[in-house]
Amino acid sequence: MLIYILFILGFVFLIKGADILVAGSSSIAKRYNISDMVVGLTIVSFGTSLPELIINIIASMEGKSELAIGNIFGSNVANLLLILGITALICPLPIKRNTVLTEIPFSLIATLLVGFLANAVLFQGDKYLHISRSDGALLLFFFVLFMAYIYNIAKTNNDPEPDEDTGPVMSIQKSILYILLGVAGLFFGGQWVVDGAVEIARLVGMSESLVGLTVVAIGTSLPELVTSAMAAFRRNIDIAIGNVIGSNIFNLLWILGISAVINPLPFDVVSNEDIMMMIFASTLLIVAIPIGKKNAIDRWNGILFLLVYIAYIVFLVQRG
Repeated sequence: MLIYILFILGFVFLIKGADILVAGSSSIAKRYNISDMVVGLTIVSFGTSLPELIINIIASMEGKSELAIGNIFGSNVANLLLILGITALICPLPIKRNTVLTEIPFSLIATLLVGFLANAVLFQGDKYLHISRSDGALLLFFFVLFMAYIYNIAKTNNDPEPDEDTGPVMSIQKSILYILLGVAGLFFGGQWVVDGAVEIARLVGMSESLVGLTVVAIGTSLPELVTSAMAAFRRNIDIAIGNVIGSNIFNLLWILGISAVINPLPFDVVSNEDIMMMIFASTLLIVAIPIGKKNAIDRWNGILFLLVYIAYIVFLVQRG
């Protein structure tokens, strides 16, 4: 019984931990007049991706590769379809030209890179699919390139346009305290969610991959959902979009890279279907932008995204 209580409490710790960590990090960022899009792509993305990071580090150390990979793939699909779908229902999401031409394609390239690395051994005649430590190091290298790109656009951005409604600027001491408390909440919450998810999988006969793709993925995507939804309510669209796209890139390059460096990740061939779903979701996002009014993801796009996500969940349950 205790493990189920901790499982539920784990999600609470994850959500609250991410919330106060983002608040503390964003407060520090606003002191330096960093633009909303850069904040969304970096500080907010990092904060809301910490649940995935903590869970994947724990899962990798414990040899639960299916949970680690399923968590990342499931979270990315949830980010693109569930979170953007719900956020678009709150208000249309106009997408800036730079995001369409650079950040979204970079996210798609990261997905293709992970798919190639996971299946590269097939070209060597080896049928044992896995993401090796060297693959993880390569993913981290591309993450460094992404961060260099973000640094460049932050340095060349002459019009940061800080948003008055994103929250107060706290003292440095309070901001650091928020960050430390947030990390602690994410660590303990992540440990409890992993333990509970594995126990649930064992009891009901679900695979670790299915639990990672559904229960854990949606749970660890709740910080992104809360952050993007609140940003949409406040009409801070750059934070909402940057959070989702940045989180997906963090998940694939940073978190999956670290997970593979800690412990090589055996890769089930069935996970290629989830990679194809990520590619499809990214493509759907790219196609939806010019179709929507004024290059925006409108409410009809949001409904379509949610319907596609529901169909994907049904497919996962049937795949079992």
